[in-house]
Amino acid sequence: MVVGAAIVRDGRLLAQQRAYPESHAGQWELPGGQVEAGEKPEDALVRECEEELGVTVVVGGQVGPDVPLKKDVVLRIYAAALGGGEPEALEHNAVRWLTADELSGVDWLPADRVLVPALQALLT
Repeated sequence: MVVGAAIVRDGRLLAQQRAYPESHAGQWELPGGQVEAGEKPEDALVRECEEELGVTVVVGGQVGPDVPLKKDVVLRIYAAALGGGEPEALEHNAVRWLTADELSGVDWLPADRVLVPALQALLT
């Protein structure tokens, strides 16, 4: 499983711009990553946000459906709130706060693009 964080602050969603691989460099995604063996999805999300953004997050409920990525692997998004720190692009090109109206105009990774309607609903 891969997990992602829908971090919302002041009515805006945090997105990060990929630096790699070359085929996805410049595209946008939600923070997150792979759940390691024996790790709870929520714990993986906290770990990934610390690694990628330098922040702590408080994980809430699931947002939207699971999105199939490849055989036996899905992307699951959770709502999250900042628990401490200011997000920085530690492993990516940039971070950006997006309004609900801006979400559909961003060049998302394909799996994240599927979730745009659920993310817009989260912000409205």
